[in-house]
Amino acid sequence: MEAIQSPLLCYPMRFEPGADLQKGLLKFTEDNGLSAAFVITCVGSVTKATLRMANSTTIKTYEGHFEIVSLVGTLSSGGHLHMSISDAEGNVFGGHVFGDVIVYTTAEVIVGNCPGAVMNREEDKRTGYKELTVQSKP
Repeated sequence: MEAIQSPLLCYPMRFEPGADLQKGLLKFTEDNGLSAAFVITCVGSVTKATLRMANSTTIKTYEGHFEIVSLVGTLSSGGHLHMSISDAEGNVFGGHVFGDVIVYTTAEVIVGNCPGAVMNREEDKRTGYKELTVQSKP
């Protein structure tokens, strides 16, 4: 493993009711040319979240009123996000963000970017997936 040292820039933002959280974050990253962006923190609520279950092809769509318990991951180079949501009884559901994530009342997000680094995704023969690669920004 090689680590890249880079300063950190932070972008606080709020997504309003009806916004698609994943699409909005990826668009923000692309529109602003962020080469190594990631989610620092996110709180809020959703009415819909489409998640792929761990080590599976099973995709579940949760519809109703849910609190965002966690949203983590990278945003540059197409993104890789994982999310946990909870219902009114405190049941928690989570997985790989695979589609629509629609904001209910708010989503307060802080996006970080390491301007001295570039994140990409390259095929890893060991895993069979496109995995994160990080290089110093030229």
